Amino acid sequence: MELTTTSHALKEWAVAINALEHGKTIMLLRKGGIREKNGRFQVAHEQILLYPTYEHQQALMLKAEYANLVSPVIPGWHPEKVPISSWATITDILPVSDESIVNALFPFHIWNEHFISDRLKWKPSQPIYVLLLRTYKLPQVVEIPYLQEYGGCKSWIGLAPTIHLQDAEAVFSDSNYTELVKEIRSIILENN
Repeated sequence: MELTTTSHALKEWAVAINALEHGKTIMLLRKGGIREKNGRFQVAHEQILLYPTYEHQQALMLKAEYANLVSPVIPGWHPEKVPISSWATITDILPVSDESIVNALFPFHIWNEHFISDRLKWKPSQPIYVLLLRTYKLPQVVEIPYLQEYGGCKSWIGLAPTIHLQDAEAVFSDSNYTELVKEIRSIILENN
């Protein structure tokens, strides 16, 4: 059942959310924030708002076409108001531990080889989670005040306001999204 409102949000680099919203990708690669429950990444909610973060974005971790979209900020910086412009349904959660599989997925995400290598080496006993997101653009951007509890190295936050999801437009048609998911899943299955 689709939600009509939610306050659950996934924190992600602003450049990644922009790529999701503009149909450049349907994929996020996650290992989780430092403050994750039980020290590992878990999906808390399948239908989530996309909360842009700026502090940890690193141009050197992105493919060239995305690197120039990142402006460095000082540690601890955040906007006074955070723009929430989309929500998503996480349709697939695919744990991957093999570097060759992650490399085979290279055309489908925004990160470069350095990011992949770095993520695989951090907590090497834990997989990278390939999240596939069906993203929807809200009819208008909702600006929410930044609250201190939104900060820190955690993936999931509850926003103070509940945001209405109605009238949002899917970035991909059903058939295009299904085709991309099928292609990504086949790469993972072929290399597993």
